[in-house]
Amino acid sequence: MLSVQVVKERAHSLKLKTPDILVVCLAAQGNKPLSVALIRKAALESGFRKASSWNISRELAKRPDQVIRTASGWEITPAGQSQANKLLGLDDKPKVLSGAVESLNQHIDVLAKQDTKLFLSEAVACLENHLLRAAVVLSWVGAVAVLQDEVVAKKLSEFNAEALRRDAKWKPAKDADGLSRMKEADFLVMIEAISIIGKNVRQELEGSLKLRNGCGHPNSLKVGENKVAAHIETLILNVFAKFI
Repeated sequence: MLSVQVVKERAHSLKLKTPDILVVCLAAQGNKPLSVALIRKAALESGFRKASSWNISRELAKRPDQVIRTASGWEITPAGQSQANKLLGLDDKPKVLSGAVESLNQHIDVLAKQDTKLFLSEAVACLENHLLRAAVVLSWVGAVAVLQDEVVAKKLSEFNAEALRRDAKWKPAKDADGLSRMKEADFLVMIEAISIIGKNVRQELEGSLKLRNGCGHPNSLKVGENKVAAHIETLILNVFAKFI
């Protein structure tokens, strides 16, 4: 799904026709029907000031394959979403990222916990909009959430016992929120100690955590598609595919 921010950043530098602008703005609002008033508001908020005088319905009717009008309002079609991506130059996503998107979507479908689904859905949206650093961060958060759920479901007593053995000040966790009090690097060591993951997996995940930390703070770090795809592949093979 497109984001409003991407529309703001890209659409104004292009010479788009009015119906194309509206298709792009509608696509950025997600797969939900919108009234003419809400579409006009979305266009204005995206910086298209002339939208205040546009005949929205007449212009959208010029793109019958891309939008449809229902009793609830105007809706974007799959063809419309595809065209919006193409208009903004987002249709040339490298195959390596397309594979990461497809794999993450497959694992999102079988997740039970809504919060984790949200993290991964946002990671997919970031990949689709080429927001690579954000995709690294959100996919990592989703992976940690899955690992925490595994501990809570199967080895919470062992985890707390090991944590107390290592740190007498540890307050035993009762749920994932309690586990989140521990630094993520220490958490990886702990789950290796109680045999949730092995040594080699822990070392790989430590590399992913290091990349997440680099991407999650203001700095000059640059990451490319291959780096991000490799990061996500590591999480899929060693966390999502194993523990979901």
